[in-house]
Amino acid sequence: MVRVSTDLVVLNVTVIDKNGQFVTGLKRGDFHVFEDGVEQKVATFTAEETPFAAAILLDTSGSMESRLTLGRSAAIRFLDGLRDEDVAAVYNFDNKVEQLQDFSPGRDLPDRAFRLQSKMMTSLNDAVLRAADDLGKREEKRRAIVVLSDGGENYSRASAGKALDHALQSAATIYAVNMSPDGPGRDMSAAGILKNFAEKSGGRYVDSPGGQALRDAFAEIAAELGHQYTVTYRPTNHARDGKWRAIDLKVSRADVTARTRKGYKAPKG
Repeated sequence: MVRVSTDLVVLNVTVIDKNGQFVTGLKRGDFHVFEDGVEQKVATFTAEETPFAAAILLDTSGSMESRLTLGRSAAIRFLDGLRDEDVAAVYNFDNKVEQLQDFSPGRDLPDRAFRLQSKMMTSLNDAVLRAADDLGKREEKRRAIVVLSDGGENYSRASAGKALDHALQSAATIYAVNMSPDGPGRDMSAAGILKNFAEKSGGRYVDSPGGQALRDAFAEIAAELGHQYTVTYRPTNHARDGKWRAIDLKVSRADVTARTRKGYKAPKG
């Protein structure tokens, strides 16, 4: 007996033109979704500005000691850019992951965030996994994880692959801000971890830890989350084999770039 999967795949899509401006006004027929090369039928399509839920992950590991203030001000800056209907939760992670604030429309960092001390280890993957699972329970279809970290990972139980799988399953887009000082001493493998999370989930990697560049990046991320298209489909491949399904989304307009997640792992069993 073949079990027909009714699992909807949700894609949050950012479309920009060659000048980097958001492209609005696209219709359902402009989007073509391919899974493993096979075109899929779009089930639902929304273009209006809908509320989103964001999870902010603040790295409080030892390597971030001198940059905690910068990390906190970055988190505040991001919260400031949210609209009234958006909600955000705040977590910190070092040798464990803690939720400082549950999803709420509040725009202030909780008091505890100002008393945080840096601890030695970094459980980045566990933090992404926890945020993804918490976002997966939310009603909002648009979901984002904002990582403020220098990217060093040395303490998680979860692998980067497993954390990414959970993010993809919950349709969360990851925006990763590299908080390590720019320059020759920067850890490139740590930067690679952050880049990978962002690219595979359809998000963005922000290279600048502070200043005007970070402020601009946050304003753009908040604007992007408000301007996304949400496209869903029911996969024609019903096999519950736990295998990777590659997603390719094309927009039938020239000169635009569409960004969304690169795929997902099929359910098993």
